[in-house]
Formats: sequence, C-alpha cells, structure tokens
Amino acid sequence: MPLPFPVLPPRRQDQLIALCGLLGGLVLIAFKVYDRADRVPLWAVLAPLLGMSAMELVRRTRPVLAVSVGGLAFAGSVFAGSLMATLIMYTDLLYAAVLYGSARMSRVLHLSGGATVLVLSTLSAIYTGTSAALLVAVVSSLVFLGPVWTGDVVRKHRREAEAERLRAEQTALLSEMDRREAVGAERARMARELHDVVANHLSAIAIHATGAQSAARRRRLAEDDPLVEVLAVIRENSVQGLAEMRRMIGLLRESGGGEADASYAAPDLAAVDALLAKARAAGRDVGLDFELTEQGERGDLPVPVGLAAYRIVQESLTNALKHAGPGLVSLRLEFAPEELRIAVDSPYRGGPGRELPGARAGLVGMAERAGLLGGRFEAGPKDGHWSVRAVLPRAHGNEGRA
Repeated sequence: MPLPFPVLPPRRQDQLIALCGLLGGLVLIAFKVYDRADRVPLWAVLAPLLGMSAMELVRRTRPVLAVSVGGLAFAGSVFAGSLMATLIMYTDLLYAAVLYGSARMSRVLHLSGGATVLVLSTLSAIYTGTSAALLVAVVSSLVFLGPVWTGDVVRKHRREAEAERLRAEQTALLSEMDRREAVGAERARMARELHDVVANHLSAIAIHATGAQSAARRRRLAEDDPLVEVLAVIRENSVQGLAEMRRMIGLLRESGGGEADASYAAPDLAAVDALLAKARAAGRDVGLDFELTEQGERGDLPVPVGLAAYRIVQESLTNALKHAGPGLVSLRLEFAPEELRIAVDSPYRGGPGRELPGARAGLVGMAERAGLLGGRFEAGPKDGHWSVRAVLPRAHGNEGRA
C-alpha cells in the first residue's frame, strides 16, 4: 500500500521541524502571545527562538550540543518571556537527544530532568504552598521528563525491531543454506547414477562397436560398406555421448559443491572458432573448406540460446564433414535484437545409398532444440546445396531448455 505522503530524508525532516518552529514562534510574537508582552523587548523573545530553531538542525548529528544550547535558550525564554514555540522545540530536542544520542546521554537526561522537577517542586512548596507545588511538579515533569521517557521507549522498540530483523535474516540465511545443501546432495546423487549406470552402458557400446569394426577390417570389408558405415556411426555417437555425459556429470558435481574442471562449462557461440578450426583440419582430406560470416552485435546471449546455437552449428559442421561433397561450407550468424539466425550451406552430394540408419537423428535433435526455445528449424537440399536454417528467439532464452 503506498504511503500517503513522501518520506523525507532525515536532514530534510530536521530542516522542516526547524522551519515550522520558527514560523510558529514568529506568528506568536506577531500577536504578542507570550508572557509579559508589554514589558519584555522583542529581541529578548526572538533570540531564544532563533537559537532553538538553529539547534533543531543538528538534533540528530550533534545531540549533546543541541540539548545543551537548547537548555540555555529555554532558560532565557523563561526569564524573558515564555514562548510556547520555544518550549515545544526544547521538548523535541530532549526527545531527539535520547533517541539519537548515546545510552549515557539518556541516563544524564533522566537524572537531570528528575533533579529539575524535584528542585522546582520543592521551591514552589516552600514559597507558594502545596497546591502550587503539585502543579509545578506536573508541568515540569511533562517538560523535562515526558520527552525523555518517550524517547527512551521509542529507542527500546527500535532496538527490538532491529534485533528481530537480524534474527529473521539469519533464519532466512540458514534456510537457504539448508536448501542449497539438499539440492547439492540430490545433484551429487544424480551424478553418481549417471556415472555408474548410463555412462557404463555407453562405454560398453563404444567398446563393442570398436571390436566390431576390427572384425570388419579383418574380413576386409570395403569402407563404404553399409555395415562398416553403421558401425562407424554407432561408435562415433557413443563416444560423443560419453563426452556429453562427462560434461553433464561435471556440471552436476560443480553445482553440488564438488570439484569440477573448467571444461565442464556449457559451451556457447564463443567457441565457434574452435569448431571451425577442427572442421577445417578434418576437411582438408576431402576437399572441404569452411568460412564464417557474422552480422550484427552478438551481445549477451542467454545460456540456453547460446548452448542450442552451439549444438546446431556443431551438428551442421559434423554433417557437412560426413556427407558433403568437395567445396566451401558457409556458416552465417545474424544477431538481431529479437532473434539469432543461423544459416549453414554445404555442397550437396546426393545419390542412392547415402541414407544410413540413425543418420537423421542429428536433424531431429537440432529441430527439438529450436522448438524448445520457441524457434524455427528447417534443413534439406536446395539449389545444389544442403541448407540448414535455424531461428532462435533471444528473449525466450530463459523459458526453454537447451
């Protein structure tokens, strides 16, 4: 619920109090609303008022000075011509001295206020009688002790509120630590399960595929034999799966508080140059070359978008090495304010017998990555080239999963 009035900073509040006290006192002086208005000169009433208003400006920063000079101004006002505005500002100085001053200041004001009330009441009882003494005791208590007691109560409540706030922050911190510890333990358990179960199965697949390749070589099967190519696809995908599984295990252990290698960090487009360097080295033997073109400002990409873009580029370059004919593979990255566009064109080598079991799994994976982010993906032959097009929304990078 919004506050009805704006909250002023402390210095502005003190200035406002001083200004209101000064203006109120000037109005009372103008109408001669003070004691002995017909006999007291104007300066004798105005001087304490100005001094008290000046002390209101330092009521928080210099409480000792404010209450000391304010006491002298109040005494001068009492002996010259008692003005209500000066009295009210003096009680405010007593209140502020207790609230913003030290604990020792509070004790001094309690003792001095009590002593003042006792002295004034005793003198009044001696010279004017009991009824007048009671009246003086009540009035002097309201002036000298009332503000001190009020400031002391407010200060204690503020101290208790601050203690409760710190206790609540400590409780919230402990709860957050417990939550993180529970999440870390669960991530560590998941990492163990992935390492002990899934990674072992992938490792076994890679070992058996390697053994099958060795048996095929002993039988002197041709390199373009479908069986040899299928075994190569199985081994390559199992080895890549092991590498990705190792990355995932490293991320889980790192999030769970364990030690992890820096290579476990999720890749993004910052590593696209390394991908191209590897592709150029592998493509020399088959007459392939690779070039990269970037348009627009890359800026900061959300992690899911950067990872999905990296995987799409990686899979496109890998497919070009496997299936493209000799020529130039062109990679274009267009960084628009709202989306990232990826385009890969490679020489298309068609013909029968090129479709291998599981060969379209990479295309399905790229389409799924784009779809999970709310983007678009298409791939296929076009004008003598194999064309890959992907559009990833930058704004939805945190809503999907890469």
